[in-house]
Amino acid sequence: MPEQLSLAQVEDLSFRCLIAAGASDLAAQSVARSIRAAERDGIRSHGLMYLPIYMEHLRCGKVLGAAVPLVTQPRRAAVVVDAANGFAHPAIDAGWQALTLAAQSEGVATMTISRSYNCGVLGHHAERLAEAGLIGLCMTHAPASIAPIGGSVPVIGTNPFALAVPDGKGGVALSIDQSASVVAKSEVMMRARRGEALPEGWALDAQGQPTTSAEDALKGSMMPSGGYKGFGIGLMVEVLASAMAGANSSRTASPFSGPAGGPPGTGQCFIAFDPGAYADGFSERIAELIAAVLAQDGTRLPGSRRRAARAMTAEQGVLVDDALMARLLT
Repeated sequence: MPEQLSLAQVEDLSFRCLIAAGASDLAAQSVARSIRAAERDGIRSHGLMYLPIYMEHLRCGKVLGAAVPLVTQPRRAAVVVDAANGFAHPAIDAGWQALTLAAQSEGVATMTISRSYNCGVLGHHAERLAEAGLIGLCMTHAPASIAPIGGSVPVIGTNPFALAVPDGKGGVALSIDQSASVVAKSEVMMRARRGEALPEGWALDAQGQPTTSAEDALKGSMMPSGGYKGFGIGLMVEVLASAMAGANSSRTASPFSGPAGGPPGTGQCFIAFDPGAYADGFSERIAELIAAVLAQDGTRLPGSRRRAARAMTAEQGVLVDDALMARLLT
């Protein structure tokens, strides 16, 4: 029978598993919070289902559990973090105050993270900036999984970006979180573990042909969202989160799944804007924009499903199947 856990229990279980696998208290706390947030929003692929991968990577050395991030600020609006081949989450936390203070002082500031790792649900970092009254534009790149249009060899990752907009009241008015691919690669990995087929249009096999086999997709490439437009978004993220951050390229980063290769050494780029530095009335204009979207029947805002999931999870908790629980406890 599946076990029902509260969000507090999800976080506690995650923390204990990460500590047992070799993470420091600081790293375990940061990553466990991200797992709790993913489960809260119904994003199972980034929640407890990903925890065994985190644990495997701690044990094989793909992520260094005791890494101590190094933060420098070479210019007033530029924050640079070296994650030291540890988890992305504590590295992001380490540079957070410098980023937000610089944005509030200068109107805009950027933080890059190098020698990093999978940062979980990217939109959560953008929303955290919005809750501080800032517009958050966050990007992260990943090991190569998308081939250029007309090609078959992946050169960029799913390379998502997230945008979160403050509501002027300490909350989030609007949140967008999307990858350059039709779907996040973690969704394909999850279906491969379950032996489930993929919908058409998600992926290509190693020969560059469309496939509905999750196993073949993992050997091939992901389809870019919107064709060449999605590939262009992925290139933008590669420029900012990889090249500008001084991280490994998507082509040279080791996979986020499995023990092969050393630390992936990927990167992130977070840009924080203080809307009050540019014009008055920002919150009112955003409220009018949102009202215009929702005034039409059948419409919804990006992120609305996540917000609905939060209420449901708070009431019902999280169901964890026996197989996953057994993997975590052993």
